[in-house]
Amino acid sequence: MEKSSKIYQEYVAILRRELVPAMGCTEPIAIAYCAAKARAALGELPDKLEIAASGNIIKNVKSVVVPNTDGRKGIEAAAAIGVVAGDETAALEVIAHAKEEDKAKLGDYLASTAITVTSTESDHVLDIIVTASKGSNTACVRIVNEHTNIVEITRNGEILFQKEIVDTPETNKPDYDSLTIEDIYDFAMTCDLDDVRDILERQIKYNTAIAAEGLKNNYGANIGSTLRKAYGDDIRIRARAIAAAGSDARMNGCELPVIINSGSGNQGMTVSLPVIEYAKEVGADDEKLLRALVLSNLVTLHEKEGIGRLSAYCGAVSAGAGAGAGIAWLCGGDYKAVIHTIVNALAITSGIVCDGAKASCAAKIAAAVDAGILGFEMYRNGQQFYGGDGLVLKGVENTIRNISRLGRIGMKETDKEIINMMIGK
Repeated sequence: MEKSSKIYQEYVAILRRELVPAMGCTEPIAIAYCAAKARAALGELPDKLEIAASGNIIKNVKSVVVPNTDGRKGIEAAAAIGVVAGDETAALEVIAHAKEEDKAKLGDYLASTAITVTSTESDHVLDIIVTASKGSNTACVRIVNEHTNIVEITRNGEILFQKEIVDTPETNKPDYDSLTIEDIYDFAMTCDLDDVRDILERQIKYNTAIAAEGLKNNYGANIGSTLRKAYGDDIRIRARAIAAAGSDARMNGCELPVIINSGSGNQGMTVSLPVIEYAKEVGADDEKLLRALVLSNLVTLHEKEGIGRLSAYCGAVSAGAGAGAGIAWLCGGDYKAVIHTIVNALAITSGIVCDGAKASCAAKIAAAVDAGILGFEMYRNGQQFYGGDGLVLKGVENTIRNISRLGRIGMKETDKEIINMMIGK
């Protein structure tokens, strides 16, 4: 692919926009960020907080441990830590550098502050409104569609900032519609790695560190270490275990950052850690590892674009197929191997639902990575799923479109029922 081409520049921009650091599960962190912005707009420490959130936000915050909160879970903890210790300029790292003296205030603040949480009927699956008050003063901040996409800030009814809510929240957003598996493969094979080296090396560094933490210490259900203990040291087990271990740590309060993909730390780890582990196994050099990561990251972003950031469809499925694509290429596969791996993997795990961020995400990640690996092993053993097999259609893009339709449209009612069950309706 020509470096001067529009598609080349779009792909670099997409990777730079998406592969960014976040400390803590991105939904509670989005609430913390919104609350920190509300405190800043108010200009003083609020003694009353009102949080209105869409069902998918409530679903993804309910059961996950918020970092720097001494093991607390839920929306109240996320908003409160954003208020007392958040850096409103730091986006998804809003509480990453919280000072010890500020974190120590959290318990008293939660005990003395009136915090209410309501579910908002919104047309947007990602919608957060935080209203912070002190005496007669009130500030309100709203985030829509993406985790840091602030659409309005007001103080005492005066609009301080406002922009139109649109499906594409940024006027200068890269062209995600330009993503195709064929062009992604071409870009991964030919791009100047210096254009993306820094973000990929950061992904390797950050995600490997949290996975090591998850394997070493006690987090959640310890899926990563359980896989190793139960099934041994085969590369197929190690690839699943290392991704699961990163999720073990992240879903259960580890204070290390990760590099996300499609707005999700779990997806960022799923798409990268198995590929890194396979690169070690096959003795791949740095260049080959980086190209495999370009491939796995962009494949996942392409799959997820049609589904959306949040849905009833487990994001690990897309990331597992993306990891499978990277693994297939590392193991000597060509373009044909990559596309068959993607289709096979999506056919295997397309029924996994998202019931929020929590410890069991690690087990779903292990299953999704297993599907990615099996998808490739099927291909190199002369096996595949064919068009007409369930949701599989002839052509990788057609299959991806079917999966996108399932996640975005077909599972809307499923999503509502999952949320109702989780909040006890």
